[in-house]
Parts: sequence; structure tokens; C-alpha cells
Amino acid sequence: MNKITDTSTIYEGKIVELASTITCPHCGHKKLEMMPTNACQFFYECENCKTRLKPNAGDCCVYCSFGTVKCPPIQAGESCC
Repeated sequence: MNKITDTSTIYEGKIVELASTITCPHCGHKKLEMMPTNACQFFYECENCKTRLKPNAGDCCVYCSFGTVKCPPIQAGESCC
């Protein structure tokens, strides 16, 4: 990515995508979410089955585990939260 879009921003001097579709591993429900740049999202509740998701071992947040796009720090080439 080399230009800012409606769903991207500058993070640590690099353009990062903020839109990520989270897929619930329990029921398969998908939802487009906007990732925060000022906090790490460790928990996420599926709006369909109400399962509380947390990152898989080795991942820093729910976006890195269940999203279509990794979190902003990882996209910028840094360690996560």
C-alpha cells in the first residue's frame, strides 16, 4: 500500500490499513471492524454466537489471529502492543 485511503492511516511513519474482517472460529460469522491505533485489542465478542475470542498463542491481538489484516504495529514492522 502506498497511498492513504478511507480505511488507512499513518502509523509510526508508515501507511497501515485499519479495516479488517474478523471471522469467528466457532460459528464462522464475519464482521468488518476498524482497528484501533492507540490500543491493542486482546478480546473480541462475536456478535452472532457471543463467544469471547482471544489471540491464539504467539499472536498479540484478535486481529492478528482472526482478522484479514494484521494489527497496525505488525503492519508497520514493529512488535505488537
